[in-house]
Amino acid sequence: MTYRFANSPAASVLDWLLDSDPAIRWQVLQHLADADNADAERARVADEGWGRQLLDQQRPDGQWGDGEAHPFWWTNMYTLLYLRDLGVDPESDRTRHAIELVHSGVTWGPWHGDSSFFEGEEEPCINGRVVALGAYFGKPSLRLVDLLLSEQLGDGGWNCEAERGSVRSSFHTTICVLEGLFAHEQSFGEDPAITEARERGEEYLLARHLLRRLSTGDVIDEGWRRLAFPPLWHYDVLRGLEYAATAGIKDDPRLTEAIETVESRQLPDGRWCLDVRHKDTLYEEIAGAPGEPNRWITLRALRALKSLRQ
Repeated sequence: MTYRFANSPAASVLDWLLDSDPAIRWQVLQHLADADNADAERARVADEGWGRQLLDQQRPDGQWGDGEAHPFWWTNMYTLLYLRDLGVDPESDRTRHAIELVHSGVTWGPWHGDSSFFEGEEEPCINGRVVALGAYFGKPSLRLVDLLLSEQLGDGGWNCEAERGSVRSSFHTTICVLEGLFAHEQSFGEDPAITEARERGEEYLLARHLLRRLSTGDVIDEGWRRLAFPPLWHYDVLRGLEYAATAGIKDDPRLTEAIETVESRQLPDGRWCLDVRHKDTLYEEIAGAPGEPNRWITLRALRALKSLRQ
């Protein structure tokens, strides 16, 4: 099919994206408009709009939330993931202060041995996200990376159910781990063991065309064609394509169906809707309303497709 705006989004779509929070604007300027003022816009994220809102809600003990509506580990991790998705400058004074509070005082609680936040816990789907956050905010854990490498399954992926005997990987867990390992290498340099594990994990997804069973060719979950923000721990085809674009996986015909799936969900006016807002999503006003045109989905789709279609 002919893709509308894959390389040069219509001016009306760009204008709509830019009429938003600094967190959206700087990413549009940098990744879609190739503008030279993206850094200045990014510098505003910690002090205005959504970024300021999240940083202002941090407690003196470094945590977010009240521990009642959601457990602290959930609000801590997913607030930090939001801040990463917003692209808050990790070197800004406000961000560094927030991260030092997390680093010095936040743990996973007594049921995980009071492990410090950036040292993670036991589940690879969680630990992959923690490695990604450590890479973004400058708090790496080599122990956690080594743990993830040791947990890779024979088919190339990962599964949180492996500790209960599963020998087959999960797309959900695998994408979480891959994102973490790639982010770690981006921030701290390539490592042959990490690269080898990551490439095996990538092949796990590619061999299945990012959404099909290897054994039968059937679609694993039709829900993966519906696009969510934030994805939380869930896999969907846009998340898979974002990873492929970020990791430089291009010109692989096994991406075609996933690309066409995302393209098919574009509205006639060039935007995309938020199809799914997963249960227990925090800060719903940032995520947007399901069924409505959504800046996050539109930005992410255009950015990934621009890279993969070049």
